[in-house]
Amino acid sequence: MRWVRGLFRRLAAEGRTVLVSSHLMSEMENTADRLVVIGRGELIADETVAEFAARGTRADVAVRTPDPAALAAKVRTLAPSMTRSMQRVAEAVAGDPAGCAALTVTGLAERTGTSEATVVRTSRLLGYPGYRDLRLALAALAAQQAAGRAPAVTADIAVDDPIADVVTKLAQEEQQCLADTAAGLDTSQLEAAVAALSTARRIDVYGVGASSLVGQDLVQKLLRIGLIAHAHADPHLAVTNAVQLHSGDVALAITHSGRTTDVIEPLRVAFEHGATTVAITGRPDGEVAQYADFVLTTSTARESELRPAAMSSRTSQLLVVDCLFIGVAQRTYEAAAPALAASYEALAHRHDPRPGPR
Repeated sequence: MRWVRGLFRRLAAEGRTVLVSSHLMSEMENTADRLVVIGRGELIADETVAEFAARGTRADVAVRTPDPAALAAKVRTLAPSMTRSMQRVAEAVAGDPAGCAALTVTGLAERTGTSEATVVRTSRLLGYPGYRDLRLALAALAAQQAAGRAPAVTADIAVDDPIADVVTKLAQEEQQCLADTAAGLDTSQLEAAVAALSTARRIDVYGVGASSLVGQDLVQKLLRIGLIAHAHADPHLAVTNAVQLHSGDVALAITHSGRTTDVIEPLRVAFEHGATTVAITGRPDGEVAQYADFVLTTSTARESELRPAAMSSRTSQLLVVDCLFIGVAQRTYEAAAPALAASYEALAHRHDPRPGPR
């Protein structure tokens, strides 16, 4: 498209007249000197591009856009899984939403050294029908930042940082991670996952490494409200147990990367045997999503030498786990409340500060 536009301009510079027919007004804005607009067989306009734009321009505009915080969260979450050219677009809109909101699709493509098609693909990956919708969200995000509600952006933790700075930076990163996860979490998917867990005959949870610890946290919570749940860190045991799952059971996989084989394999087996499957992942486009009925997306803070993904992903995973647990406890309150009280009572003597045998 850029080559064609350049050809038109060169021919016009030679004194030639180039007649172009198109329904894309954005292209005409960047290409034509004069517009002839025809609609339903009638002449609507015959004037310069500037005159046409001025006649249709209002002094005010009403904008309705998705939550701008969700846009910022999506950029941070999805950027690592994008192609390099799409990453350049995502980094540009995240770093300068006000500046990018003022650019046409061609302008943003030129600024990032990519193509118009890449800009449009990036817009769609971020959840917008097209670049026009992304520009509206960018304008809203810029307005939010100008009002003093901009997301905190912290520097990486350095080896020689004082411990007080480490505390401050970690606290800010954790807060941002939680805010991004909350903004990007699909509540309809969350509701469906909660409904499935609430009525499940049996719940199996898969995770390895740091994700395994998060899985164990969820399982111990579910056990205390009377549900039958198991956490499988051993990949072989996970697969052999997944074979036993059927309709009415739930399998839940936790993997930040979305491509951990030891987690995907048991989820796939459970999926093929008819169990309801749920994935908690930072990569909703990862392989794990292929075998998940419901996908719950998490965000992470930026990785650094002293803060690997496994560390930052745990915070957002625990938030999602807590949302699942509270949702299940709400739905099963009549059974969950007495079960939780009984579990507290069973362990009360272990927390009694008084000395002596019990």
